[in-house]
Amino acid sequence: MPRTIATANVVDRHDLLAFIRPRHRVVLTTTRADGRPQSSPVAAGVDDDGRLVVSTYPERAKTANARRNPAGSALVLSDDWNGPWIQVWGRLEVIDLPDALEPLVEYFRSISGEHPDWDEYRAAMVAQGKCLLRLEIESWGPIATGGFPARLADG
Repeated sequence: MPRTIATANVVDRHDLLAFIRPRHRVVLTTTRADGRPQSSPVAAGVDDDGRLVVSTYPERAKTANARRNPAGSALVLSDDWNGPWIQVWGRLEVIDLPDALEPLVEYFRSISGEHPDWDEYRAAMVAQGKCLLRLEIESWGPIATGGFPARLADG
C-alpha cells in the first residue's frame, strides 16, 4: 500500500479564506495572564471582512485573555480527522452587546445560513448575554496534511 505523503501548500489570502469558509471546527488559542497558552475548541465562521469570528460569553477565559492580550491564533481543522488544516495568527477583538448583535447575526449566517426567525435569534443572543470574538488574520501557515515525509514515499 502506498504511503500518504505529508503536504504543506502555501496559499495567498484569497485561497486561505476559501479554505477556511466551509470549515467551522477551530481550536482558538489565547494567552493566560501567566503567559501560558489557553486553547478552546470553538465553532467559527468568516465574516464579510475576512476575519475569523466566534460567538462566546464575556465570562469565558478566551474572552478575558483577549481583552488583556489581543494576540491570538486559530487552528482550523477539516471535519474528517485526517483532512487538511491551517493555522492563522492575528489580533483578537471582543465585541460586546449591544454592538455585537448584528455581527452575531453575520456569524450565524457564516456557519449555518439563514435563520428561520431573526428576531428570535437576536432576542436569544441578548438574553444569553453573548459577545463576539473577531480574529483579524495577519499571517498564516501552509494548508497542511499529515503523512509520511517524502523521503519515505517508497518505504
